[in-house]
Amino acid sequence: MIRILLSAVILCFVALSGGPAPATAIRIKDLVDFDGVRSNDLVGYGLVVGLNGTGDGLRNAPFTEEIMSNILERLGVNVTGEQFRPKNVAAVLVTASMPPFARAGSQIDVTVSAIGDADSLLGGTLVMTPLNAADGDIYAVAQGAIIAGGASARGEGGSVVEGVPTAGMIPSGARIEREIDFELSSLDQIRLGLREPDFTTAARIETVINRAFGRRVALMLDPGTVRLDIDATGSRSTAHALRQVENLLVEPERKARVVVDQRSGTIVMGEDVRISRVAVAQGNLTLRVEEAPLVSQPNPFSEGETVIVPRTRAELEEDPGIGLAEVAEGTSLSQVIAGLNALGTSPRDMIDILKSINAAGALHAEFVVR
Repeated sequence: MIRILLSAVILCFVALSGGPAPATAIRIKDLVDFDGVRSNDLVGYGLVVGLNGTGDGLRNAPFTEEIMSNILERLGVNVTGEQFRPKNVAAVLVTASMPPFARAGSQIDVTVSAIGDADSLLGGTLVMTPLNAADGDIYAVAQGAIIAGGASARGEGGSVVEGVPTAGMIPSGARIEREIDFELSSLDQIRLGLREPDFTTAARIETVINRAFGRRVALMLDPGTVRLDIDATGSRSTAHALRQVENLLVEPERKARVVVDQRSGTIVMGEDVRISRVAVAQGNLTLRVEEAPLVSQPNPFSEGETVIVPRTRAELEEDPGIGLAEVAEGTSLSQVIAGLNALGTSPRDMIDILKSINAAGALHAEFVVR
């Protein structure tokens, strides 16, 4: 059977709405990142032991044998020239994020991921693994029992896997041994970096900070940066100044944006998305063509031939879709979507409608498709 989907026609008139909806006041700490106050990524190469026969095949992963030999050598066990093929060890990469102002002795979570052909890390224990930063120095050491994120089972005739058993985590599995060389108190100026750069939002942050301190202490440098003069604030320290700044409320001005996910049929949009007057056509026309041939056979002992007689059945179904609709002046896109929902339009049909509106230049927003 051949199934052909064609477009039928519906008309929808949409008008440009009025001004944008008022924004909600947000704390400055939720809008910006303070210069220098950031986390640092750590990575290490280690060995997981104690696996129940689900480790690396050392014939296919020679680096596992190498690191295991190095660890045993450091522990005083001479394995030079020895041949061993255990299946209860696996080579892994250990990753972690060192939060800002983390002090020596504090603990952080680590993620452990197999890099060989191990089937599962379930039940394994990570052997002491140094974690390095981008500068090559060791900042933390990880060790502990792994909590794997899945399970696997295998027999002679098949196998089953649930989740991802080759990756897991160790809560509080790394202890910080070295602190990041950063002194916040030594800064006389600090920059506030907006996560969503915008001239209006940056100007509002500048105004709110200056009003709170009663003097000019903040200056907008560009749409993504506001500079704060610590000395001009009169605060006892940089930390005290930032404490006063981070809880101030600002109404951010965000860019109109529509985000659609074609795989899940999800549509996310802001209140300030608007569209101009536009006509959209959408609908379904289904054509089914089915072949059902008949076989015609001659009578017994006759000189006739068997003939196949073609028989075709064709059906045409038209989905009435949505009737003619007209939307009055002052309509936002969110109201249009609400109306389409009430008429039973599927999310995927809505995505197609939004694509058509954007292609026509009538959608006044950033259109993001994932």
